[in-house]
Amino acid sequence: MDTANGDELGTTERVLTLLGLLQQRQVWTGPELADRLGVTPRTVRRDVERLRILGYPVHASQGVGGGYQLGPGQDLPPLLLDDEEAIAVAVSLLAGAGGAVANAGDAAVRALTKLDRVLPTRLRPEVRALSGSVESFGGGRTPVDPDVLMTLARACRDEVEAGFDYPSGSEVRRRRVEPYRLVASDRRWYLLAYDLDRDDWRSFRVDRMTEVSARTWHFRPRPAPDAAAYVQESVASRVYPHQARFLVHASADAVRAQIPASAAVVRRRGDDRCEVVSGAGSLDFVLLHVLLLGHDFEALDPPELGERCRVLAERLRSAGTRGPGS
Repeated sequence: MDTANGDELGTTERVLTLLGLLQQRQVWTGPELADRLGVTPRTVRRDVERLRILGYPVHASQGVGGGYQLGPGQDLPPLLLDDEEAIAVAVSLLAGAGGAVANAGDAAVRALTKLDRVLPTRLRPEVRALSGSVESFGGGRTPVDPDVLMTLARACRDEVEAGFDYPSGSEVRRRRVEPYRLVASDRRWYLLAYDLDRDDWRSFRVDRMTEVSARTWHFRPRPAPDAAAYVQESVASRVYPHQARFLVHASADAVRAQIPASAAVVRRRGDDRCEVVSGAGSLDFVLLHVLLLGHDFEALDPPELGERCRVLAERLRSAGTRGPGS
């Protein structure tokens, strides 16, 4: 038997938690939801019915692969938005995701994937038409097609394979991946995915992708690296022919304020020291960037970095001691 579930506030909080779970994943079984909510399957069925009464189209299916699924509704469920407001929200989120709104991209895609679940089909053409009229100027993140972001976000959410054409050297090759997370840097969008042909994790720039599509083939998620950390390290060092590691005598917070996240990985090493990992086309280039931070530092890796420090130090000393015309 079900135990008493407390007052009406407790029931409301549980139903809202159930709605959040249904928005996170395509299909949940009754026992899975019961375990996450700490109730019995019978209570889950009652809460699903409460959501249906509120207007949320929760579908239930039996058999292997069956369960509860939140589908698109005939009418917009109670977000307290009418059609015009829903269109305005969707267009604003698309603009933010595409880079027109500073610092809004990551949250915009998360919100879009939730809104995409329940946005009535009849509103989609108007959203697409209006989003095409939104542009931006100046700096900021490299613009990407919002439809591409949504395709990849859905594939991550629904755990289905994705494919796209991607440049590799002088060629453009088709890549098949299990998409895991979209990651926004200060300049670009990246996809962290498991590359099925290379049998390893890879990060991809979304603005370089073409012919992006999601398949219906579901995959079982693999143990994954931290998405933001993996992409940051790839962008800051692994893509360059030379990588360097320094111990900087300053706090991690102070150094992070000086270096863009896309330029280096900064790791805390106590209150007044940090490790900086960066890459560049030459060791001299990355060495000079760390020098210009204005803090004492030690060159850790690679071994030849110490020799470059001595060569540049001698060059600077010589330049400073030469007189006019010498």
